[in-house]
Amino acid sequence: MPFSIDQIAVPFRMQPGMRRMAEGEAHLHRLAPHSALWQEKQAALDAGAGLLQVPGFDARAALQAIHERALRDGALTPDDIAPQSAAELALTLEQDLAVIDANGRLAWACICTPSHWAPEARIGQHLSELHAPVADSALLLAATSGLQKLIVAGDCWERHVWSISPSARHDQHPTRHQREPWPLHLDAAALARHCQLRVERQTFFPVPGAAQAVFTIRVMLQPLTEAVRTADQAAHLRAALASMSDAVLDYKNLTAAQPQLLQWLHEISHD
Repeated sequence: MPFSIDQIAVPFRMQPGMRRMAEGEAHLHRLAPHSALWQEKQAALDAGAGLLQVPGFDARAALQAIHERALRDGALTPDDIAPQSAAELALTLEQDLAVIDANGRLAWACICTPSHWAPEARIGQHLSELHAPVADSALLLAATSGLQKLIVAGDCWERHVWSISPSARHDQHPTRHQREPWPLHLDAAALARHCQLRVERQTFFPVPGAAQAVFTIRVMLQPLTEAVRTADQAAHLRAALASMSDAVLDYKNLTAAQPQLLQWLHEISHD
C-alpha cells in the first residue's frame, strides 16, 4: 500500500489535511480486471449503484478531464477506447469519482465503494452538508469555504483518511452490507490479525474551462499486522488511536475494539 503508518497525524484530529500535489503525481490508477476490487465494483453496479447527478448538470467537461487525466497518469493508453459511461469508468479505474461544482455541491458521482455512507442520499449536497455528520467536524466545517475555493482554483490536492476495520471488503455501503462485527472474543493479537488498515487516498484536480473539480477516492486495504512493521510504528499508531475522542471512536466504529487494539500495539511497541 502506498501509505505508511508514519503519515498518520498525532494527536488525531478531524481536519482537512490537504497537501498540494506536485506536477506528475498520479491521481488515477488502472483497475485490474476481475480483481477483488473489480468484482466488488461490478456487484455494486449490478445492485444499481451507477451514475448519480444533479438534474441538469452537464458532466461532459468533467468526463473529458477524467479521460485526459487517466491518459496522463497511465491509467489509460492512447489505444484504449475512452470509457463512455459511469459503469465503464468504474470498471476501468481503481478510483471512485465525483465532481464538485462551482457552488461547492456534489453534482455528479460514480461511487461503488463508500465507507458506511450512501452516495445516493448525498447527491446535490454542499461540502458543509457532506461534512456535517462527521464526528468532531468543527475544523472541517470551518475550513469548508476555503476548501471550496481551493478545489476549483486550478491546483491539485491530496489527503488521506484512515481507519481500522474488521472487514476486508472495499464496498461498505450501509444498505448493501451490514457492518462486520468485531471478533471481541479473540485475544488482542488474534483480533489484530483479523483487522485491516483501511485508507482512502482522496485527490482533487481541476476541470479545465469550468469552475469544477474532480474528486477521486482510492480505497486501499492492508492487513493491520503487515501495516505495522516496527515498534516505532506501533507506538505511533497507538498514540493516534489513544488520542481519538469518544465521538470519533463511535463515528469510526472503533469504540468496542479500541482497548484490545491499544493492548496489542503496546505489546508490539515494547518488543
